[in-house]
Amino acid sequence: MKKLLLSAVALTAMVAYGGSAWAEVLVGVGGPLTGPNAAFGAQLQKGAEQAAADINAAGGINGEQIKIVLGDDVSDAKQGVSVANKFVADGVKFVIGHFNSGVSIPASEVYAENGILQITPASTNPQYTERGMWNTFRVCGRDDQQGEVAGAYIADKFKDTKVAVVHDKTPYGQGLADETKKAMNAAGVTEVLYEGITPGDKDYSALIAKMKEAGVGLVYFGGLHTEAGLIMRQMADQGLKATLMSGDGITSNELASIAGDAVNGTLMTFPPDPRKNAAAADAVKKFRDAGFEPEAYTLYSYAALQVIAEAAKKAGTNDSEAVAAALKEKGPYATVIGELGWNEKGDITRPDYVMYTWKKGEDGKYSYFQD
Repeated sequence: MKKLLLSAVALTAMVAYGGSAWAEVLVGVGGPLTGPNAAFGAQLQKGAEQAAADINAAGGINGEQIKIVLGDDVSDAKQGVSVANKFVADGVKFVIGHFNSGVSIPASEVYAENGILQITPASTNPQYTERGMWNTFRVCGRDDQQGEVAGAYIADKFKDTKVAVVHDKTPYGQGLADETKKAMNAAGVTEVLYEGITPGDKDYSALIAKMKEAGVGLVYFGGLHTEAGLIMRQMADQGLKATLMSGDGITSNELASIAGDAVNGTLMTFPPDPRKNAAAADAVKKFRDAGFEPEAYTLYSYAALQVIAEAAKKAGTNDSEAVAAALKEKGPYATVIGELGWNEKGDITRPDYVMYTWKKGEDGKYSYFQD
């Protein structure tokens, strides 16, 4: 009898110990892990995975280890909703993602209904945080803020240049183009062309012919690097000597491989390079030692998981709604991209965009450099 009792006690202890030892908090990472925007999906994935490894090594979140669950949305809204529903079924509590605003917005509805906190490293469309939802946060700025910087730059540097505004018809691309158009119009610059393209198109001859006929000297493009690179290359091939300006959606060194020499002189808005932030030095070294360059949104993804962990500690619980409240009420939080705090909408309180120019670096390769 004593032997049986001892065995039962031992078994109970093993179960209890096992439950404690294997306690996990599931964090979903949603983004375009495949497809034309996979470079950005890799940034979100690598950033979150490195942050999880570092946080787990320091004890996890309130004693729970982070487990990353990946979801490939292929930059498609319907697939993004499918990923969101899968995260719900998996028991995910927090989501880092998505990349595209047109995916983040519908996916956030699923997350809100199922008690999941969402922090996007990259979705900049204002509508994402303008709907009064409890669960939507971002660690980047917004298109209206980015558009103000771009519009003011155009009015200052290109006031006597004929400008075309082109967008890819997506919530991100058209939203950014429209915000830039609004800002430059308010500053006295009116575009000579306003055109939309279809993502995935390969031939932009008709668009370029229109721009040549209109005497365009600056093309403002709202969209991603895949289409931007092709437009640049084809402008050069067809003899249109115009500068292309765009936003954070072209912040990938893949742009240069698509555009070739035509990328030289391209202008781009993005926040100050987080790789140069002293707080990011250790993380940047780890990425580079592993053979991955942490450009664009890599460190933003890392920071998203950092603030989830820190807010959970301040809240004293891993409950997603309590963490959401702590993000707004108990900040700012130190991250690899600097101190971050949030307003009631879930927007950061220190948005900052600057202008970059694409040109050859000392290594002879094209990349983006802050003006």
